[in-house]
Amino acid sequence: MQLGLEEALPSLVKAKFSTAKANQALIFSSTELSILRTKSGAPFQLRYCPALAKKPTDNGDKQAKGPKPDPFDNPSSDLLIADIPKSSASHLLVLNKYPVIPQHFIIATKLNKQQKHMLESDDLAATHACLKAWEESKQNGKLFAFFNSGDHSGASQAHRHLQFLSVDEMKRDQQESASWNPLVESMLDAPAREDQGLRTNPGLSFTHFALELPKDPSLETLYSAYDKLYAAAATAVRSYIASNQNSDLKLHPSEGGSSAISYNLAMTTSAMAIVPRRNEGAAIKNKQGSEVGSVALNGTLLAGTLMVKLEDEWNALRDDELQLDDILIAIGIPR
Repeated sequence: MQLGLEEALPSLVKAKFSTAKANQALIFSSTELSILRTKSGAPFQLRYCPALAKKPTDNGDKQAKGPKPDPFDNPSSDLLIADIPKSSASHLLVLNKYPVIPQHFIIATKLNKQQKHMLESDDLAATHACLKAWEESKQNGKLFAFFNSGDHSGASQAHRHLQFLSVDEMKRDQQESASWNPLVESMLDAPAREDQGLRTNPGLSFTHFALELPKDPSLETLYSAYDKLYAAAATAVRSYIASNQNSDLKLHPSEGGSSAISYNLAMTTSAMAIVPRRNEGAAIKNKQGSEVGSVALNGTLLAGTLMVKLEDEWNALRDDELQLDDILIAIGIPR
């Protein structure tokens, strides 16, 4: 797919972000960063963002407030980047209104399609076109795309969308991040299985599957990769349910094109990966074994990141890195 943009995508996003931030059309929250490691040594960024703990919460008067607003239905011109492709737009690009990483932006369907439904070919094609367009300027590095689907995935909006983060911005000004790279790409270091080329990193404690993408994948290639990954993830969930009959995990109703499982998908120009989910989050405990909070994870876990809002959570995870594996097992399907 050709985006048909009048300027380079990175230039459009950077200019829009700078203006929106200056005009307070978005609320940027800075984070502190530390690197945790799984038992296998895989690096994870732990971000601490106390500003998010101060965000206003629902006062419980949901009836008076009415339905939750759709941020992708006629978005503010302050946040709208472009409609794509220009000739016959099927999607729109819009800035995230509450970013913790500069230039965090989103691709959403023009029509209000459902987040819980299966992705379609044009979703994948438009996403990959953005990934490729970002890298065409060598100074901009890589872009990481992720998708959250289902009750246990960290999904927060019902209108179908995928999200983009600049890998350079995730690493910027943080010396500790020199050893960190997106987890989705390190998954390609594992040997491909003979059945369908799927890759599984033996050092990670949660079930995941990855596929290497060719340099210029066709629409059919992208959808075939998604189909293979989803099938493997769904099989893993069904096997877990069958083997753990006391578990609360159930398949979702799949009528009308909905996914039967919760999952996170990630994509770069070189890789696509999936993680089936059974919980949105997990408890965090201090060294004395007392619960001090919890952490919720979305598709950024496939970048190798997680974020907390409270100082006790931040300190507990840095004091006991072994909790990271426990959290990943709790939110995913154990290996």
